[in-house]
Amino acid sequence: MPLFQTINCSDTTKILIWEITESLEELLSKVVLKEKTQLRLNGMKSQMHQRAFLSVRMLIQEMGFTDHELHYDEFGKPYFDCHNYISITHSHNFAAIIISEETVGIDMELQREKIIRIADKFTDFECSYLEPDFSEEYIKKLTIIWSAKEAIFKIRNEKGISFKDHIWVNSFSLEEDKTQASLHFDALVKDFDVHYKEIKSDNSEDIFTLVYAFEKQVS
Repeated sequence: MPLFQTINCSDTTKILIWEITESLEELLSKVVLKEKTQLRLNGMKSQMHQRAFLSVRMLIQEMGFTDHELHYDEFGKPYFDCHNYISITHSHNFAAIIISEETVGIDMELQREKIIRIADKFTDFECSYLEPDFSEEYIKKLTIIWSAKEAIFKIRNEKGISFKDHIWVNSFSLEEDKTQASLHFDALVKDFDVHYKEIKSDNSEDIFTLVYAFEKQVS
C-alpha cells in the first residue's frame, strides 16, 4: 500500500504513517538493507514484527534516506548521521516515523479497554484530574498519557526512568490536540510540548492514538 498519511507538523518536522498491508516478500523487494539490518531482520521471530520493521525502511525512503543512513545507539535509539532527529513507532498494522530538526519522540497505540487494567502502573500525578471508569473517554485519555510518556522516554532514553514516578502529563481535553508534560528524574527537570491525534484505519474499525513530543529548549 502507498503511504497512508503525511502530517506536516511544521517547516522542520514531518510525520509519515504506513499502513502495513504488504506481504513480507513484497516489502523485501522494495527496500535495500545493509548487512547488519538484514541480520537483525533474520533474527525476528514474528513476521508481523518483520513487516513493521521493513515498513519503517519504506518510510525513511519516502523521506529520501536509506537504511545505510539509519543507525541505533547502545540503548536502541535510532539516529541519522545528519542533523535531523528521528523517532520510530509501530502498533499492529501501522508504522510511523517523525523526522525533525528538533529533539522529538513519537508513539502510536491501539485504543482498547486493556489499558484500564494497567493504569495504576503508569499514572500517579495524572490521578488528580482523571475520572476512573470504563468510558470511552477514559480509555482515550489513558492511551494519550501512556503514549506521551513513551514518546518522552524515547527522547531521554535513560535507565531508571519510571513512567509512573518520573513523567508527569498535565491535564488536557480530548477536544484539543496538545498539552504539556515534564520529566523529573534525579536532579533533572525537562519540559515537553505534547501533541496527540486519532488515526483510523481504512481496513478496520480500530482507532489508534498518535502522540509526539518535543523537548523544550532552555533559552
